[in-house]
Amino acid sequence: MNSTTLNIEGSDRKETLGEQVRKVADRLRQETNLQIKATSRILGAAAQIAENHDRLIHEVVDIVEEDLGQQPQFGINTYTVDILKQKFKTLSEAKTHFGVKVHSWDALVKKINISPLQKEVPANNSGNSITDRLDTIESELKIVRNDVSQILFFLKQSFPG
Repeated sequence: MNSTTLNIEGSDRKETLGEQVRKVADRLRQETNLQIKATSRILGAAAQIAENHDRLIHEVVDIVEEDLGQQPQFGINTYTVDILKQKFKTLSEAKTHFGVKVHSWDALVKKINISPLQKEVPANNSGNSITDRLDTIESELKIVRNDVSQILFFLKQSFPG
């Protein structure tokens, strides 16, 4: 019995192979759970970045579309005296159609073909709202960037090397 007691006492001091395997398996489970949580946070942050990126693109597209809608269209209707004479029977009819006061076909052509750049474009008061919208988007992206940095810091601490 002394030899059996010695073996039991010896096994108390020295872990058995089964206990070592259990400890390694537990450590692997803990690391796996930690990696799953970290991956979940990273994917959440990436999804948020993607949503913000998409929203930013849509905002910029909306802004560009608004600007294009406010700009006069160039070269859509370029008239000549011959074209106007074919379209209208008299100068009076053409003047009435375009709502202008002129005394000749040449003057009418010049008046209706004035470059849109020469026409007075109303002042755009939406400039502030556009910059406000872009500033809001930028601040949200900074918050997301900060979250991603925190996640990366967490990962570096959790998995050194």
